Amino acid sequence: MITITACLIVKDEENVLERCLASLEGIADEIVIVDTGSSDGTRAIAAAHTSKVYDFEWTDDFAAARNFAFSKCGGDYIYSADADEIIDEADREKFRKLKSVLDPSIDIVQFLYTNQLEFNTTYNFDRELRPKLFKRLRTFVWEGEVHEQVRLSPVIFDSDIEIIHKPEKLHSGRDFGIFKKIISRKGALEPRLMDMYLRELAVSGTDEDYREAGSYIEKAVENESDALRLKDELYTLMRACRVSGDRDGFMKYALRALAMGDVTSETAFELGEYYRAMGDKGEADMWYYNAAKETEASLDHRYHDEYPEKRLGI
Repeated sequence: MITITACLIVKDEENVLERCLASLEGIADEIVIVDTGSSDGTRAIAAAHTSKVYDFEWTDDFAAARNFAFSKCGGDYIYSADADEIIDEADREKFRKLKSVLDPSIDIVQFLYTNQLEFNTTYNFDRELRPKLFKRLRTFVWEGEVHEQVRLSPVIFDSDIEIIHKPEKLHSGRDFGIFKKIISRKGALEPRLMDMYLRELAVSGTDEDYREAGSYIEKAVENESDALRLKDELYTLMRACRVSGDRDGFMKYALRALAMGDVTSETAFELGEYYRAMGDKGEADMWYYNAAKETEASLDHRYHDEYPEKRLGI
């Protein structure tokens, strides 16, 4: 049977950490907790479950913190957990069975991450497969009878074990600060982070967040090669211009978005907001209907259902 180290990075998680660690009992052979600067009772809760509690000075870099935490793990596999996750009893039993039969040739096990929509997270779906269990030391093997080569792609197993995500609050305010620092330091966000930035703006961005994003997104649009991301960037600029009172800029980016075809729910809803502010109820309702009935959301599902339906109801 394999051994498993449960590994967490935490900060001010006293309200949720106990339930997370309790759900790992009977699964984890070792628990490693890295604290990035808690000022509440988090550290005391952690110490009640493991002697392996470490401090890490926060540097606005989650990858650095994760790498440090992984370096302290000693199990055959590392289960990367977050403090606001729970595994219920049925899935705990599945996890224990997996632990007893897992083929050591498997490098990564993906679990079903659930309960995403309840807390307005940055996803438009309630369940997704996520890599959560990682082989700590990976063995490289040669493949091919001739022209042999080292296998570079990890062996991944998709399990049906569910992890329940139950956060108490969104972390978008913290994330926006990190995004701004990355932009200031590097001048640009890599594509994956740009996607997350646009999504977090749509889910929980304030008018001020959009105004601050406008100048950066405006530059990104001119060099964007991905059509789907470009649509999201144009929507973001539409909203940034609207909340800034820039009607000419709004229409400029709205026309570019419409010219691309396959309008997103976000773009249609934003046009509804524009005409609503102008006092044109008929045009606003047409675009709200379009958002709810004739388009699909790209960034936040609420722009396809909750938001336009509420406007139409009013």
